[in-house]
Amino acid sequence: MSIKIDRLNNIFVEEISKILRTEIKDERIDFVTVTGADITNDLYYAKVYVTVLNDKERESIIKLLNKASNFIERELSHRISIRRMPNITFLYDESIEYANNIESIIESINKHE
Repeated sequence: MSIKIDRLNNIFVEEISKILRTEIKDERIDFVTVTGADITNDLYYAKVYVTVLNDKERESIIKLLNKASNFIERELSHRISIRRMPNITFLYDESIEYANNIESIIESINKHE
């Protein structure tokens, strides 16, 4: 991955977090954390990874974010100067759950030794 794309990924995480915090007035969005972004090299698509505090509402919040993606793209185009604004798709970041699962497995192994 190029340095430009890495930098854009970081900028997207920062700016989308600001937009979610200040521009969207839905209480369910208050407990969303943007954990990463993955923009394609041609700038056509961007996957934005988020975590949610309330796991029971995970799917509905992801749907809500994907419905608001056009608004978020428009806001980003005012804040970031790039030649093409990617189409944003929000996905749940499962890496934290995976890491917690691995950690619990390691702890259980260490207890048995």
